[in-house]
Amino acid sequence: MHARAVAATTTALLGTATLLLPAPQARAGSAQPTVIAHRGASAYAPENTLEAVDKAAELGIDWVENDVQRTKDGELVVVHDDNLKRTTDAEEVFPDRAPWKVKDFTAAEIARLDAGSWFGPAYADARVPTLKQYMGRVELHHQKLLLEIKNSELYPGIEQETLKVLDNEGWLDGPHLESRLIVQSFSADSVRTVHELKPAVKTGLLGTPAVADLDGYAAFTDQINPSYGSVSAGYVASVHAVEGAHGKPLEVFTWTVNDAGTAQLVAGYGVDGIITNTPDVVRDALPAG
Repeated sequence: MHARAVAATTTALLGTATLLLPAPQARAGSAQPTVIAHRGASAYAPENTLEAVDKAAELGIDWVENDVQRTKDGELVVVHDDNLKRTTDAEEVFPDRAPWKVKDFTAAEIARLDAGSWFGPAYADARVPTLKQYMGRVELHHQKLLLEIKNSELYPGIEQETLKVLDNEGWLDGPHLESRLIVQSFSADSVRTVHELKPAVKTGLLGTPAVADLDGYAAFTDQINPSYGSVSAGYVASVHAVEGAHGKPLEVFTWTVNDAGTAQLVAGYGVDGIITNTPDVVRDALPAG
């Protein structure tokens, strides 16, 4: 996830939010926040690879987060950036294909790329997985998925295509919908589309929208998921005070927290989830729930 703003209408000054409610330490009787491995356990294995999913499982982390984009020939793949330069050897393999945008490569071409050596030589065999492959690995470990639809403006119809893959892989049945799947995006339009296409899917809106706008977003989302630097106890309490699309208080999953002190701070704010590259560090920093 990028720390860029969603849009002017979905970003509020922190001071505005914190004035609305007092700053409680946490909701009374609330459980410890869920720990979500950002792009898999990406501090320990190359992000958004099957190896990062495996590492999260090895650490005992139930939830993983990933990023979904679309290839030239319509395959959904798990990669964060809209180009392949940072996390693959695309420049070396395809030197004449600048700027190496995901949407300009076929799935077969992307499958040729080394998606791990940039992280370390031990991961030279890592590849950019398709969403189907990724879902299979998450299911193998009996994990749960926070799926981010990336750059939806580049990929018209990606919401329906994502839901189709999820359905084909058995992830739109009752047990998965109840407790194992959340679909999120920085794009409010994308989140709304997912909700309209499959109302039973739990959704999250990335960013820090103004408190005054929460009621509008709550019609189609269940979470507001901001950067940790943009939240306070008052803002979290304001979000919790609004009922989301499935008749429960809106939740807050915050990102990207990688140290014990910050994890304890945002847990004190009452957040429901913490997205982190170092899920073991965050988990161990939180009191046993």
